Amino acid sequence: MNNSTDSEKIPSRAPRLLSLDVFRGLTIAGMILVNSPGNDVAYAPLEHAAWHGLTPTDLIFPFFLFIVGVSITFALSRMLEQGTSRSAVMAQVFKRTLILFALGVLLNGFPHYHLATLRIPGVLQRIALCYFFASAFFLWTSGVAQLVSASAMLLGYWWVLTHVAAPGSVVGDLSMGGSLAGFIDRSLLGGHLYRPTDDPEGFLSTIPAVGGTLFGVLSGAWLRSSREVPRKIGGFVLAGAFLLAAGWAWGRSFPINKALWTSSFVLVTTGGALLGFAACFWLVDVRGWKAWSKPFEIFGTNAIAAYVLHEVFIGLQHLVHLPRLDGSEGNLRLFITEHAFSPWLAPLNASLAYALCYTGLWLAVLTVLYRRKIFLKV
Repeated sequence: MNNSTDSEKIPSRAPRLLSLDVFRGLTIAGMILVNSPGNDVAYAPLEHAAWHGLTPTDLIFPFFLFIVGVSITFALSRMLEQGTSRSAVMAQVFKRTLILFALGVLLNGFPHYHLATLRIPGVLQRIALCYFFASAFFLWTSGVAQLVSASAMLLGYWWVLTHVAAPGSVVGDLSMGGSLAGFIDRSLLGGHLYRPTDDPEGFLSTIPAVGGTLFGVLSGAWLRSSREVPRKIGGFVLAGAFLLAAGWAWGRSFPINKALWTSSFVLVTTGGALLGFAACFWLVDVRGWKAWSKPFEIFGTNAIAAYVLHEVFIGLQHLVHLPRLDGSEGNLRLFITEHAFSPWLAPLNASLAYALCYTGLWLAVLTVLYRRKIFLKV
């Protein structure tokens, strides 16, 4: 396939890339899968690292923030090209940020709202903040400034966590209860956190998360450039390999840690996102191999609906009290797993079978919405 043909297949300023929807869909499907085990056990790759370390599950959220960054470049560029002023674009960004943040808080409390302990940070809240700040950088700074800013965020976060001690801790303490990030979370949002000691989507760790989102913004600009497609893919592969290597090397002194969202974690996961997206881009948009990608396109074009609906239904299952096989109190999720899968599968496999069926259920629901052209937008 020659370069001119590649350029004809994928215009440098195409308004929407199918591969981006597919990569987003892969991420959302993975998120639903790991969020919904059928019982109290799961295979190690389907769980987060206990603290330091990295599992496939830890890749899902940073991959999504990378996609948010790429989408910012495409969506906001299109608005600017249509004549919308930067201030008007930012006003829309601000409105969407508020809606996403509020939706995240509502999901945190569902189905029981205890205001004294309602968790304030969360997944949608971090997406909202990263979207807001990355959009502001995109609208009012250059690509060079965005790269410098992202690098400064990662370096600054590393310096603060390794050179400033939390009260009662020692310099460089990165333990669950001893890090400066955890201390700030407890000081600002005590009682409203995921854990008593800290929050994986806490205040200070949002800074490197914004930096990772800016790498997505820069990747979107690279995609929209006039460069030939083979060069674009090559750039993604080279940058991804470099960031992976740099992140692993940095991780020897500044551990890779999702809960703290360490700078090494950002580099490793951004490198993985670049390689993963490059593969989707080449397979779907360049080669045209789309037979495998339709389910993920369906997830990806209705990502907010997929996330919100599956979270709501998980909460609803806990409202249905049913006895477990051992006589203890259970819920609908455990009841289904123990009666449909446990009689013929080991506990780990029964848990996975339920998660796969649950993910398939939402694929069926979203397929109906997709065919009826119903998309939840915020």
